[in-house]
Amino acid sequence: MNLNVEDRPADLVIPDLQEILHALRAVVPEHCILFRAEQKKPYECDGLSLYRQIPMVVVLPETEEQVRGVLRACRRLNVPVVTRGAGTGLSGGAMPHAQGVLLGMAKFNRIKLIDPESAIAVVEPGVRNLAVSQAASQHGLYYAPDPSSQIACTIGGNVAENSGGVHCLKYGLTLHNVMQVRMITLDGEVLVLGGEAPDAAGPDLLSVAIGSEGMLGVVTEVVLRLLPTPGLAKVIMASFEDVEAAGDAVAAVIAAGIIPAGLEMMDQRATEMVEPFVQAGYDLNAKAILLCESDGTELEVEQEIARMQQVLSDAGATRLQVSQNEAERVRFWAGRKNAFPAAGRVSPDYYCMDGTIPRSQLARVLREIESMEQAYGLRCANVFHAGDGNLHPLILFDSNDSDEVYRADLFGAAILELCVQVGGTITGEHGVGMEKINQMCVQFQREELDAFLSVKRSFDPDGLLNPDKVIPTLARCAEYGKMHVHGGKLPFADLPRF
Repeated sequence: MNLNVEDRPADLVIPDLQEILHALRAVVPEHCILFRAEQKKPYECDGLSLYRQIPMVVVLPETEEQVRGVLRACRRLNVPVVTRGAGTGLSGGAMPHAQGVLLGMAKFNRIKLIDPESAIAVVEPGVRNLAVSQAASQHGLYYAPDPSSQIACTIGGNVAENSGGVHCLKYGLTLHNVMQVRMITLDGEVLVLGGEAPDAAGPDLLSVAIGSEGMLGVVTEVVLRLLPTPGLAKVIMASFEDVEAAGDAVAAVIAAGIIPAGLEMMDQRATEMVEPFVQAGYDLNAKAILLCESDGTELEVEQEIARMQQVLSDAGATRLQVSQNEAERVRFWAGRKNAFPAAGRVSPDYYCMDGTIPRSQLARVLREIESMEQAYGLRCANVFHAGDGNLHPLILFDSNDSDEVYRADLFGAAILELCVQVGGTITGEHGVGMEKINQMCVQFQREELDAFLSVKRSFDPDGLLNPDKVIPTLARCAEYGKMHVHGGKLPFADLPRF
């Protein structure tokens, strides 16, 4: 939900650096302001390094009052603001604005409270995802959403993107595990959305804020729902002779009424890529493997594992291996969670896509992605949350070859539009950012985009929070449609790159 360039006041004039620095120094200490080129360079992009931009200034506030002061100053001066967490996002959502302030929330890194009786954690947005579970473990509790980047990604970024993880099939996304968010609007107003009770009074603005990609306000505190740590967990590694059979097996597991704690798929290219890196024990002869986890009491796990083994065997699994201990279970998952960095062993660069499709379409989509590899002349490794249809194809390319960069862009766009074609959506957990702004034109009608824009305006009437992302302009959609129909070059040229 983003106010577009032509929707902003025509007379918007951004002041020069010295005027901005003077205003910022009045509300934050000097050591919290970075404005020299070498200081700003590390903030030029998020995990999607394909697009980069140096901000005018970086501010690293230490208190909520300083955040309020920065936002008020930026609104008064008509300065764009982009909020950043750990920078692990993969859609360009945290890429800075060239004439704006990059608001880094890394110093908001305190776990304020772990309440075992209420099973909640109160944390600041800069707290790492994994740190929450580590702190809660002494009480027999944990935080369920577990993105692959959980060792580094922060709760604020998880809220902004509505992150998931390998266990989201059973336990839900960030949306289902956050109870309350404290947020500061551009004019410095404090909003408390949701509550610590199971249901909060008033309209459900919490659901609007989660996944809003930093375009409505700046999160300063989050109340998380904690769950009891399961007594036991086991994983089945199931091998298949082709990806279509593996895709059909996913649908068969769900159709049998089983909701595994995790249900993930990796194709052969992905397992070959990651196995030397982590030595997870993957079957490298299989064209695809499924990781199917069960958790609960010992009896529940044994019964569910037996049921899943039968379903997978009936679906054509050529090999079934059940983790024999906790160390082996962790090792199976370590391979899946390290698939992205392992791509660096076989390719100079990779482009991680994120789309969601109906489970019934898994086999078809995987087959078509394989055909796209031939059409675009690039390799693609498939790693994804098969249980809920959230795809993460890894397109392998060389950023030093401009033609490969161009073909990677086209390949990614084709995958996203295929997701829409089969009844899915262009994102599952990475967000839209600036990566998928063209595909918003494909998924939504103009009336729907205008409705999103209305929500944005109600929180940020001046359109200064994370501008020029997520919602395409009418002109952009028209241009994209024209290029798309006539097979011309898609309009990526206006996006800053390395």
